Amino acid sequence: MNAILTIAANELRRLLVTPMAWIALASVQFVLAIFFFLLLTQFLENPQIAQQGVTQIVATGTLQLAGIILLLVVPFLTMRLFSEEYRSGSLTLLLSSPLSLTEIVLGKFLGIYVFLLIMLGMIALMPLSLAVGTTLDFGHLAAAILGLGLLMGAFAAIGLFISALTSQPAAAAIATFAVLFVLWIINLAAGGAGEQVGAMLSYLSLLKHFEAQLAGVFNSADVIYYLLVMLTFVVLTIWRLDAERLHG
Repeated sequence: MNAILTIAANELRRLLVTPMAWIALASVQFVLAIFFFLLLTQFLENPQIAQQGVTQIVATGTLQLAGIILLLVVPFLTMRLFSEEYRSGSLTLLLSSPLSLTEIVLGKFLGIYVFLLIMLGMIALMPLSLAVGTTLDFGHLAAAILGLGLLMGAFAAIGLFISALTSQPAAAAIATFAVLFVLWIINLAAGGAGEQVGAMLSYLSLLKHFEAQLAGVFNSADVIYYLLVMLTFVVLTIWRLDAERLHG
């Protein structure tokens, strides 16, 4: 456990000294602040929309947009996790160290996930600020924030795995975005498929489970789905590095 935390701390420290991390934090906050202001203005000026409640329109609306923005941002944060190790040649030293592959992968994953959770905390301040002047449905908001946090974990795990497949960070970023985008919209193909295939495609959709959380519905099935995605891609990353060590 100490080894995992040490690797995670080093990964987080390495991420925070790069301009990319700070640009990502600033960009996400800036773009979301604009949308937050627009949603709030729309809520205040349109009585029909206001009937749905400030939590539904402004708070969860902001978190929904955050999910879309992170779909674009996370690939650039995860692209160097292992790709940079390949390019610098440090992966060979890392794999030959007394650390187990599980410790290395979990440490890397935890490092990037902690950074994303810091970003989540900053994002959550916007909808929470509404509590100063109005009444929020905190149960609804908590479910939505939890959903975004789990979505971030799934994004990070997928990006981690793809970064272990190539030594080119740009290729890792593009491939990660492609996979995330497909998993985001895959439920759109469910309508034209058979019943069993449609149900499977719908279940695989990142968006479907996220929307359930945004609606304020806490379902253990959605939590299990995201945990399974994280576990699957972490295990795939371990297998990929194990194959690299055997052939290396």
